[in-house]
Amino acid sequence: MTDTVHGTADARFDKVRSLLADNIRSGAEVGASIAVDLHGEMVADLWGGYADAARTKPWSADTIVNIWSSTKTVTSLAALMLVDRGDLDVFEPVATYWPEFAANGKEAVEVRHIMSHTSGVSGWDTPFSIEDMFDWEKSTSRLAAQAPWWEPGTASGYHASNMGHLVGEVVRRVSGKTLKEFVRTEIAEPLGADFQIGALPSDDHRVAEIVPFKRRAFDLSTLVPDSPMWKTMFGPEGDPNSANAEAWRRADLGAVNGHANARSMARVLSTISLGGTVDGVRLLGPETIDLIFQEQANGIDLVLGVPLRWGIGYGLPQPETVSSIPDDGRICFWGGWGGSMIIMHPDRGLTISYMMNKMSDGVIISSDIADTYITAIYEALA
Repeated sequence: MTDTVHGTADARFDKVRSLLADNIRSGAEVGASIAVDLHGEMVADLWGGYADAARTKPWSADTIVNIWSSTKTVTSLAALMLVDRGDLDVFEPVATYWPEFAANGKEAVEVRHIMSHTSGVSGWDTPFSIEDMFDWEKSTSRLAAQAPWWEPGTASGYHASNMGHLVGEVVRRVSGKTLKEFVRTEIAEPLGADFQIGALPSDDHRVAEIVPFKRRAFDLSTLVPDSPMWKTMFGPEGDPNSANAEAWRRADLGAVNGHANARSMARVLSTISLGGTVDGVRLLGPETIDLIFQEQANGIDLVLGVPLRWGIGYGLPQPETVSSIPDDGRICFWGGWGGSMIIMHPDRGLTISYMMNKMSDGVIISSDIADTYITAIYEALA
């Protein structure tokens, strides 16, 4: 039976519906949503399970959830929109737009470096807490003042928690709007997409509770002190329970606190898959989308310790790391802590989105659960 899953989908996605239902019944999922947009048509829009750990509150059509690092895909879209307008150049130094950032040897760090995790500034010098991230002026001034942890542009080191502050401050300097305001007025509202960085108090009742993992991907006690990995993981140390706090929801954290569901994420990121225009709303042009696929790094990431390929703003497929994404033309993607995933496939006009509240154990990029859905979706479309 699949009556625990709601929404609509073409019959070819029956396996995807069944997988979601099975995972909810088994407890592998608490609540989740899956969406597939093909050539601008939402051919699958499914959801089910529960919005709370106690499994008392159903996951509904308008449930939203903290999507962790899947947020970065929207933050990158905001920057690319400014590029498309001619207001921002990814090959210019960050300091062109944010002069204070030139301090301590960062004068040559380019905008593309902070968008592709190669800037050498993958976190904050410690001590630095999650609560410190909520203070925009304090957190961005700290980033401007510190030195890079490796030679910028030579390797990627995942900008886990601070990418939204780095790119967001450039967006603010160029547009005059905070990142969350830019995303709301320039992306979510024009597209009619239920996406926010943070969440409004009036939406708290429909925000799903994050259900933390039992096992981290890293045993933090084994990390080499003062390595980029150690510095990033402790600057600040992530706590999955933080996403359930009111202060987190009110903050402007473009790396980690987007609130959405699969449908709204597919709506926003289909911008890339559909050539830059969604239902007549133009956010990007084809030449700007081409920038995404210019490879910036390809090798072992200094923070995550796995092989990664980065374009400008987005991950590019790397079979050794995410085997469920096919080698089939131009594809870009990224995921969130615990297993959420958004995939853009412009050559097929395809966007795949999966957002959930139960975090899978040991996830670095894509969970086993996400991989089964992605594989089944591509099989259905074969």
